[in-house]
Order: sequence, then C-alpha cells, then structure tokens
Amino acid sequence: MQDKALPENDLSNLRRNYERDSLSSSTLNVDPFEQFQIWFDQAVVSDLVEPNAMVLATSASNTPTIRTVLLKSFDNRGFVFYTNYKSRKASQISAQPFVSLLFPWHSLERQVIILGKADPLDRNESSAYFKSRPYESKIAAWASSDQSKVIRSREYLENTWGSYEQRFKGKEVPIPDYWGGFRVAPNEFEFWQGREKRLHDRFRYQLISQNSENPTWQKERLSP
Repeated sequence: MQDKALPENDLSNLRRNYERDSLSSSTLNVDPFEQFQIWFDQAVVSDLVEPNAMVLATSASNTPTIRTVLLKSFDNRGFVFYTNYKSRKASQISAQPFVSLLFPWHSLERQVIILGKADPLDRNESSAYFKSRPYESKIAAWASSDQSKVIRSREYLENTWGSYEQRFKGKEVPIPDYWGGFRVAPNEFEFWQGREKRLHDRFRYQLISQNSENPTWQKERLSP
C-alpha cells in the first residue's frame, strides 16, 4: 500500500548516481571563457542534441521568466543569441538587463550557469548573422513579428509565413527592424560536475577587476 504521507505522483526514487567525471581547482583553467570552450567542445563531440541550447532567465516587474534559446557565438566579450526585439524576453531585458544563462548538459552530468548583463548587438553584426540564416528562417523572422503575442490560430501563422514568402520571392530577404541579437557579458560563471553521493563539484568564477586586456577572475569552490 502506498504511504499516504507521499503524494500520488511520488518521484522521490527517480534518481541516478553521478560518476562520469570530477573537478578540481588545479585542473580548471584560470580563464572561465577558456574553461567554457573546453567543456563546450566536449559537449559537441559527445553528440548531444543542441549542445548550444541554453536556458535564458530574465525578469521585470517581479516576474521572472525562462525559455530555451540557441547560443550563436561566444568570445571573451560574451555570449550571443538572436531574437525578436518585441518579444517578452527582449522587453524584460530592456527593463532589467541582468540575466542568467544555463547550459544543461545532462548526459555529461554537467551544467554551466552564467550571470551577466545583456546588451543589444551592433546592427551590422546582427545583419551579418541574419544574412547567413537559411531562407525559411529569414521568412519566419518576418512571420513572427508579433512574437509572444496571442494569435488566432496555426493557420493564421502559416498564412502569414506564406504571404511573406510571396513578398520576398526571388529577392534578398532583409533583416526586420525589430530583429537582432544580444550579447551577455558575464560577471560570474559556475561550473557544476555531478559526483557520487551527491557531493557535487561546484566552482564559481567572479569578475573582480574589469580590464579588457586582462580581466581578473576569482575562482572558488562552492558547497554542493
């Protein structure tokens, strides 16, 4: 008989032990961007589905929201993604530019959390990326001009896509005025590696001194 103290859909026994890898301060790169590059490259060759998928958390008016977006580039300036500037995420970033990113690499028993400030990309950079997108993705950017808004039906969306396809048939599809990228400039990284007995390895890098040529990061182990 089920214990009445437990909820009907009890998931307390749904667990696994993490034993794939470990982390130590001595093996971590002193530069969190370099460490992220190492882990990202390992995620790519591990055949993960969408290794560049990241959960983006934004907040405004005491209402936090999250969604999954795709990382499109990164360097020591930050992490870049693209979106509709009229979307809820963009509106919240406009009101409160400090965001969080999460890379959930479950099969590697790893995750990376990044905190930082999101700023719109230079228009030329957004345009260059838009030109590289597949044709259907370019049309979709126009068809979803009302991103995050209520629409009548799937048929309405398909018809809107079709009307823009006809409009730009045989032409270069221009970047919409309301579409572009953001770059998240980090001030904190956390690298998490699952370990046995739930004694996970967690290391945080905090930006101590901002210098474009040689920023200073403080690295610390956190309690799991």
